[in-house]
Amino acid sequence: MAKERVFSLDAVRTDGWFERIGDGIGSFQALCDIVGETFFAFSMITGARITALTVDRRNPDNTLVDFVIAPPGDEEEESEVQRLTLADFRHRLVGALLTEDATPGPPERDTDIEALQLHIGVRYLLLAPLFGYSLRKLYVDGRTSRLLVLRDGLEQTYELGEFRARIRAHVREELERASAGSRSAIDLTRVAEAEAASQRGDWSRVVQLLGAWPAPLAIFLRTPEGQMLTTDARALIAKGLGLLGTACVKLGEEHQGEEVMRLAVQYAQDGAAAADIFRRLGEAQLENGRAGEAIGGLRRAASLGAPPKLIWPLLAKAYVKRQRYVAAFACVREARAAGVPDAELIEEIREIEARLGTALTAFRGLVLSTRS
Repeated sequence: MAKERVFSLDAVRTDGWFERIGDGIGSFQALCDIVGETFFAFSMITGARITALTVDRRNPDNTLVDFVIAPPGDEEEESEVQRLTLADFRHRLVGALLTEDATPGPPERDTDIEALQLHIGVRYLLLAPLFGYSLRKLYVDGRTSRLLVLRDGLEQTYELGEFRARIRAHVREELERASAGSRSAIDLTRVAEAEAASQRGDWSRVVQLLGAWPAPLAIFLRTPEGQMLTTDARALIAKGLGLLGTACVKLGEEHQGEEVMRLAVQYAQDGAAAADIFRRLGEAQLENGRAGEAIGGLRRAASLGAPPKLIWPLLAKAYVKRQRYVAAFACVREARAAGVPDAELIEEIREIEARLGTALTAFRGLVLSTRS
């Protein structure tokens, strides 16, 4: 019986390839905002080089994409320029990625990197990191090949054909998500429904309602129409983005959530919604273990008039995490003055008393003597 062979995938793993390419492209972020980050990566994988974009600010899906495709095996010679709407361009990319191809046999030697790439599929090696998969090992037992991958910190094993099908499913879902987003333009009436879902803790529903907002709103903000929005419209958009940002954080997408909330800050400016957005941003950073960063946003929220019952307990917690106990004690006093019961501050109060010790006792005595 043939012995199972194990191949390390360190030499062919492509984790971070898209981000590294982005470091060398000046217009990288703008292209990601307009085309969609994942679809821009798809274009690179399929060899579709974008040469120009004619942006339709009112309907982003009607944006015109000019692109060229290099013939297989000849990166220098390019075909003539083609033009499609962004919606059709995305469909073209996905169609190219979903075509099935033959699977060459596994390599005979550990050092045969090209054979290893062809066996797994170069396309799948590049697509895997886009959906959070880090390929670790290939197990070959007779005619069966299995991949050991890491995703969200957990090891998972898939038969090679199953893994390829899984990646293709992710590609299809990406197109479906983009198509759904184009069908649901920025509808401000969704904010009320999203707020109700947020109060129920139904974070997935919030994302379903507002998940298509960030990309078109990031573009719209740069337009004359975006700059001329009324204060009320800005506040409502900011509120919706704030709800979406919190939902992303609650669902484990901390980076995406913070990016959405930073966009919300741009819409809110110093208006009525700004205090809530800064509070949400600070709270997200605090929950993510970044208390030092959270303090700035929370203090900004306090200065903009965030509800004292909400903001002072959060600031007290952030200061305790940063071991700034005097500042934390001041926040606890503000929270008490706002009517927050000690039961909600018990962990912070205990930590402050333990750390400040006799100094806190002396301070309390001084306060009492002054009052008498």
